[in-house]
Amino acid sequence: MSWIIALAVLSALIFFHELGHYSAARFFGVYVEVFSIGFGKKIASFRWMNTDWQISAIPLGGYVKMKGQDDSDPTASSNDNDSYNVKKPWQRIIILLAGPLANFALAWIFFYAIALGGPKALSPVIGDVVHASPAEAAGLLKGDKVLSVNGETITTWNELSEHIKSSSHTLTLAIDRSGMIQQINVTPRITESQNIFKEIVRQPMVGIAPAGETLTLNLSFAEALRYASDETYTSSLLIFQSVQKLLTGVVPAKEVGGVVSIVQITADATAYGWMSLFFFSALISVNLGVLNLLPIPALDGGHIMFNLYEMIRRKAPSEEVITRLTIGGWVILLGLMSLGLYNDITRLMQ
Repeated sequence: MSWIIALAVLSALIFFHELGHYSAARFFGVYVEVFSIGFGKKIASFRWMNTDWQISAIPLGGYVKMKGQDDSDPTASSNDNDSYNVKKPWQRIIILLAGPLANFALAWIFFYAIALGGPKALSPVIGDVVHASPAEAAGLLKGDKVLSVNGETITTWNELSEHIKSSSHTLTLAIDRSGMIQQINVTPRITESQNIFKEIVRQPMVGIAPAGETLTLNLSFAEALRYASDETYTSSLLIFQSVQKLLTGVVPAKEVGGVVSIVQITADATAYGWMSLFFFSALISVNLGVLNLLPIPALDGGHIMFNLYEMIRRKAPSEEVITRLTIGGWVILLGLMSLGLYNDITRLMQ
């Protein structure tokens, strides 16, 4: 059952991505011939608003086929007023951006729903204290709950961590130790550690780890809006950084996952309730938005590059250049998909 839910979630995320393209295209008067979830052979379809809406056999994406625009034939064009290729470059860019933006907007909605439901966060309760660390020297103990830093109230471990990482002077911590409030001064020390990409970074640290206790955040309307916006921005930035680290070799190619990993993670998330499912759905939606903005000709980002070129040079790239780059883009895209599928199969076998 969880796998069915996962496939339904993935199809819904693809649907909203393509709905963004569809809505923008219709706004600018472009005739949309086909709206498809999946590729390959058509399984089911119906006609509505002069468009064929269909589900296809291979659930690895989707597409909106607009008049005068065809990724399988980069030279396809039409001079009719309702064709994609007769629209101004800036209009085409908006149509192309609408898909990824729909994914970012959907992720924001998921995060906002989580905010309204009372998201979980790590409590600022100290677990381990590193030997010979500034925390040990200052007298911090396991079980201490940090209430404030330099007079600013602390609610979550993340807030405490941000205070420490951004500090350059001694911090005054108000802690609750067995019901008694104490003031402890601690001076962070520049220490080497690994970030999530396993890179060595140097940053202020005091030598404490969370106890693992969680709390439920009761957010106001304004706080929920901010939470959704912060989470959408943070996850988008993280995925952009992940792509950069992959291209520069920091993240090994074996870490690339495919549709099997996406479905498996989403299926696992359903076992932990709707909030966990919404969280991973938001991450996958952001992934779709970010990856489609990559400047690969087969993706939205590649088409945007062509249109930016036309805006700057006042002329479109030659058909030969578009054809060659598009074919190259498909080779890259299929290579990445094959790599992800290979890694997925390898993980399953292990």
